[in-house]
Amino acid sequence: METTSFRTSCLASKVALITGGGSGICKAITRKFMQYGCDTAILSRDEQKLQSAANELQHETGRRCLVAAADVRDYDAVSRAVDKVLTEYGQLDILVNGAAGNFLCPLEKLTYKGFKAVMEIDAHGTFIVSHIVFKKVFKYRGNGIILNISMTPHYTGALLQTHAGAAKAAVDAMTKHMAVEWGPYGVRVNGIAPGPIGDTVGLDRLNPFQSNTMKKPTGALEVQNKVNNLTTTKFTTHTTNHNPTNETDNSASPAEMMRMLIPLQRLGRTDDVAHSALFLCLPEASFITGATLVVDGGQWLTCCNFTVLEPRSMSKWINSAKEAQKSGVKMLSSVPPTLSKL
Repeated sequence: METTSFRTSCLASKVALITGGGSGICKAITRKFMQYGCDTAILSRDEQKLQSAANELQHETGRRCLVAAADVRDYDAVSRAVDKVLTEYGQLDILVNGAAGNFLCPLEKLTYKGFKAVMEIDAHGTFIVSHIVFKKVFKYRGNGIILNISMTPHYTGALLQTHAGAAKAAVDAMTKHMAVEWGPYGVRVNGIAPGPIGDTVGLDRLNPFQSNTMKKPTGALEVQNKVNNLTTTKFTTHTTNHNPTNETDNSASPAEMMRMLIPLQRLGRTDDVAHSALFLCLPEASFITGATLVVDGGQWLTCCNFTVLEPRSMSKWINSAKEAQKSGVKMLSSVPPTLSKL
């Protein structure tokens, strides 16, 4: 058992349903809940993948993990899955809405089919599962906890993620509306918005510096070329405790490029998100509702769209950076890479 500030039995006698719990961040949340005494059910379309994950989690933790296969876009299928959970456990205390779909694509090349799929999985799915669980369980028991897994691209209008940003903006809105409408029933609703998480496949697929992710769909390559031209040949390791050399590194990996733009100077871990989810489900968080906790090392505060702007569009930034260097002010890692070593 890991060493943390949480009581080892803080979720004892609780049952949680986690959509998307068979992989990635949501699998880590499922594991964390089970490590702290919670029995779980994981829901997604791929029953075989779910069963493999459930077997692994049960072996690791000694807790129960039920497979509830369903497509979150199918109201009736989700309703049956929730019934299965209630039949198996006789209760349901926590819902984590983590099922999601995403990919990188320029807006001009984004098809309606692709946009619709992400909206339906993320936004419609969050509504459907929450609606069913509230009506079947939380409304009548007088309490319950819902966690909606979000993200941050819509905070800044991030490139290549109009579909995901729109879907997660809807999820964030639902977090607030659900918190207000269902609060009188004793239901708390909060969100978690993870940033770049190093131990997930999503870091490679959704990293704008990762050329392999940019080859599909058609049209994304043009944007990647701009990113490459303005970053990889000018990327530096800034003078920090983690990077004391302040030397140019033209061979920085995509993950390293991403890390250097995060104020805390590291990629996130799935445990960072899982611990945040655990806290929001505890009595210590009993007066928190309608909030979305950003777990990204400060990335969204500093990671903007400079990488695809022409240098002439950044004259004010460049002048400020030059003045800062003349006066001896240390350049922070949050400064766009194109401004380093001016």
